[in-house]
Amino acid sequence: MATLLYRLGRASLRRRRLVAVIWLVVLVGLGLAAATLRGPTASNFTMPGTESQKAIDLLADRFPAASGATGTIAIKAPQDGALTTPAGQAVVKQVTEEAATLPGVVGAVDPYQAQALTPDGRYALIQVQFAGGADEVTDEQREAYEKVGEQAEAQGWQIAPGGEVLNGEPEVGSTEAIGVLVAAIVLVITFGSLVAAGMTMLNALIGVGVGMAGLYALSGAIELTSTAPILALMLGLAVGIDYSLFITSRHRQNLLDGHSPEEAVGRAVGTAGSAVVFAGATVVVALAGLAVVGIPFLTVMGLAAAGTVTVAVLVAITLAPALLGFAGNRALPRKLRDRKAVEDPATGSEDRSGFGFRWANWVTKLRIPVILVGLLGLGLLAIPAQDMRLALPDASAAAEGTPARVSSDLIREGFGPGFTGRLAVVVTADSPQDTQAALPQVTALIQKTDGVLAVAPPQVDPSGRTALLGVIPETGPTDEATETVVHDIRKQVAGIQNADVLLTGVTAVGIDVSEKLSDALPVYLLLVVGLSILLLMLVFRSILVPVKAALGFLLTVAATFGITVAVFQQGHLADLVGLDTPAPLVSFLPILLIGILFGLAMDYEVFLVSRMREDFVHGDTAQQATINGMGHGARVVTAAALIMISVFGGFVFLEDPIIKSMGFALAIGVAIDAFVVRMTIVPAVMSLLNNAAWWLPRWLNKILPNVDVEGEGLRAHLADKQHAEV
Repeated sequence: MATLLYRLGRASLRRRRLVAVIWLVVLVGLGLAAATLRGPTASNFTMPGTESQKAIDLLADRFPAASGATGTIAIKAPQDGALTTPAGQAVVKQVTEEAATLPGVVGAVDPYQAQALTPDGRYALIQVQFAGGADEVTDEQREAYEKVGEQAEAQGWQIAPGGEVLNGEPEVGSTEAIGVLVAAIVLVITFGSLVAAGMTMLNALIGVGVGMAGLYALSGAIELTSTAPILALMLGLAVGIDYSLFITSRHRQNLLDGHSPEEAVGRAVGTAGSAVVFAGATVVVALAGLAVVGIPFLTVMGLAAAGTVTVAVLVAITLAPALLGFAGNRALPRKLRDRKAVEDPATGSEDRSGFGFRWANWVTKLRIPVILVGLLGLGLLAIPAQDMRLALPDASAAAEGTPARVSSDLIREGFGPGFTGRLAVVVTADSPQDTQAALPQVTALIQKTDGVLAVAPPQVDPSGRTALLGVIPETGPTDEATETVVHDIRKQVAGIQNADVLLTGVTAVGIDVSEKLSDALPVYLLLVVGLSILLLMLVFRSILVPVKAALGFLLTVAATFGITVAVFQQGHLADLVGLDTPAPLVSFLPILLIGILFGLAMDYEVFLVSRMREDFVHGDTAQQATINGMGHGARVVTAAALIMISVFGGFVFLEDPIIKSMGFALAIGVAIDAFVVRMTIVPAVMSLLNNAAWWLPRWLNKILPNVDVEGEGLRAHLADKQHAEV
């Protein structure tokens, strides 16, 4: 592979204009396709096979008028008792009629008829039924809904439209540009050259542009969740910068060793590029592996992110060499651009006085205390993870001041938390008589279930065969007690004869999704750990190195979960990340985090340990090889980690709690894995293992294919080439 990439790197530099034009054509073409073919993104998370989803599908078929999105308008009168006065009733009637005539609305329920009033006569709820699902509600319809009751508000009333209809697509604003700016500063400091830093950033941005344009071009044919493009952008930008950074760094080193630009870039792509391809492949495999969980929206998110990573790899091994060809010696700092400096190996990277070598010497000398302190520290950070709860966030966790949050707070204030997470029970039978016979039984069983506050009168479809019951739990949508209520209701109605009874609603969907993801988490973690051991065994021809890498990955995941739970669920230091209200972690965060961190952890493992193996194979002692690997790789890995942390951290400033938690967890995970695990614990363990780290049984060595990530085949090819030239 290294020899093939060496030839590809040289060819890309020689034909740099053609390569640049091809990528620009691809970017423009996909951009035009995205503009014309882009489809809407979905803000809901469906889960085929669950009871809640079966009920939704059944309603769409038999009771379409009740299958659309719902809204709840909370009303607060200026003083107690105002709702019982003629003037107050007129205000509520006017708001109800206004809501019923909105575009896209089927009807609005009068709170007086539904008895949705508080005893003090100050709060009321208007239920609004839309014709289409939440994803089918247009921006114009949503804006009109949010403006309901403006006349009443002018009279001192508080009108707060809310409900699932306000679930919109999270917006990517200017805050994440801060992360990109920090990444650019890190590149300038690392390279000491604006040209090298600018080309690395340009390379990454073109890759992200191509990946995102391609993703949006496909969105008309496949359903994307609203978080999928943001995840793809987040990951594609981070790895795009990192992969170009690794190749550019090795190219500069080759220039300093006296090679021509063409030879330097060929060797860079053949060596660092091999590691980039392998590292990118691990990220892609881990993300694509989310498909084994069998959850459609998670599969789409994983494949979308995997696509942008694939583009980042292709751009790094083709466009980066082309851009470096345009730069020539300007990729070096100004003081090293003259020919004498370039030809002098003393100016190369073999200076052992740098921080990487000093750090490696210190860690290997104090390896046992370093390992113990590292394990103890990460273990303490992981403690909160045992209390982790998963859920799909409700409006109570939205940013303060947003319409959804204002409505949720007002409902909780007047009616209690259960009214923000209504459940829906679907009763259906082959005949209207069977449905009518089942309704009293179902209602009685639900009413005597612990944790149920009230059961609303049934709504029946025109055929009389399907009915819908509203159920109000005593607790909020993400409360653990509500999960118990959902399971208890399902057990209570399981014995109903001659009718099917299914529990659904946004709250029930969230609980079903969270439980299925929790069940899939151990299986996926086992798959990822097993995959990491197998892949690293191929790369490093060792058993203990892959096992050590997998254990380090588990430490990273546990500590990351612990910190994320402490901040986002328990609320410690929540103000630092702009979190208004602590809540359970979004249900797909852990499994997504495992997939992404696995790929990134393998990145740093490969870039550091491959140099250790390279030096060990060429005669260095295991101890010296460990120091060399750290000494040569520490600066680049540090820069790469800081860039990833900056890019991911930029998304913490978004208001959306899902994106905020994803950005935070990824930034923390990268920081822990790069600086604590890979650059501290790994060299300490490698030093402790000594020669045993590279042991591999002969029989296993024979059957394992040689992927040549370290470029041993390339060195042989170059040696033969030099011999032929002589």
